Amino acid sequence: MNVLVLGGTGPTGPYVIDGLLDRGYDVTMMHGGFHEAEFKGPVEDLHGDVHFTDSLEATLADRKFDVVIFMYGRLRLSAEFFMGRTDRFIAVGAAAGRAGRSDPRWGPLGRAFAPNEDNNVPITAADGGIRGRIQAANERVLELHGQGHYNATILAYPNLYGPRQPAPEDWCVVRRILDGRRELIIADGGMKIHQRAYVENAAQAVLLALDKPEESAGELFVIGEPLYTMRQRVELIARTLNHQLELIDMPFPLARPCHYLWFHSPKHWVRDDSKIRRVLGYTEVVEAGEAQIRTVNWLVENRGALSGEWENQIDDSFDYAAEDDLIAAWRRSCAEMAAIEVDMKPPAHRYRHPKTPGEGWYRPETGGMSTASLDYY
Repeated sequence: MNVLVLGGTGPTGPYVIDGLLDRGYDVTMMHGGFHEAEFKGPVEDLHGDVHFTDSLEATLADRKFDVVIFMYGRLRLSAEFFMGRTDRFIAVGAAAGRAGRSDPRWGPLGRAFAPNEDNNVPITAADGGIRGRIQAANERVLELHGQGHYNATILAYPNLYGPRQPAPEDWCVVRRILDGRRELIIADGGMKIHQRAYVENAAQAVLLALDKPEESAGELFVIGEPLYTMRQRVELIARTLNHQLELIDMPFPLARPCHYLWFHSPKHWVRDDSKIRRVLGYTEVVEAGEAQIRTVNWLVENRGALSGEWENQIDDSFDYAAEDDLIAAWRRSCAEMAAIEVDMKPPAHRYRHPKTPGEGWYRPETGGMSTASLDYY
């Protein structure tokens, strides 16, 4: 069987193509030619801009493929171009995300942290903006599937990390450590959770959909991995590089040097990824901690050739003098605030733990039974 991969030289493409070769597919790759990659076996390498119909026609003419894996370009355009040219269309893209917290369908509490994927409040194509356009493209793919033009599956990636990922946010931490910085500004205690996927794991999801055409037919699957806080990620990076790093915790509006690492928002960004686990049996091939360590080591090994490219792509300015001034001002402010006396009650356990029958609940400062001590247990 022959398969066409649109894109293929980015962060997940080589893993997908190697997986196709392992499965015995004849692989053709069409991409812009801005980057090249090495594969396990022979791959027909076609250059052409995958964003335009004219370029697709000029490069592919009337060729047909058993499978098309869309990994780059304009999804709606490619979805329509390959009608009658393939029996299987697997699209890698993004989910449109969730409706905002103000959507009345969420109820008085607003949006849940991680709502069930099948019961989500969806974005609609009419919402406009980038999310509306993503949703419109996804809807068109599934519409063409429903009309019988091909068997289609959509795989929605979160932010990726690992080898070949453009604009790697982890470089913000790694470079500071390599430059000998001993202090790193973080926001809001580092408690933010921003879902990501390691590149090899995301590629495994694509291959799993390919291997299970009936189960994945007409479905959109969100890809994710177990959730960890930003603090956990930063601490593991420092530990991997054997570096003592003091984390300087500030409120997000003040912690500007970490805004790129924080994806420019203090809010959590989590999407439910349970459907692909339930329906296709997806599991990570590389555990998240090991994936982070591999990412750090790859960044260090490739910094000489690629750090200039990364720093041109990312928004971090690495302005260490300004960071030092900000940290000093923050410490002065914290010292001033700490000097303000606040009358605080001693801690008290909310349930009574009587030592004699009928003994009631007392605050520890009243001289009665100390509910702060759990001698009862």
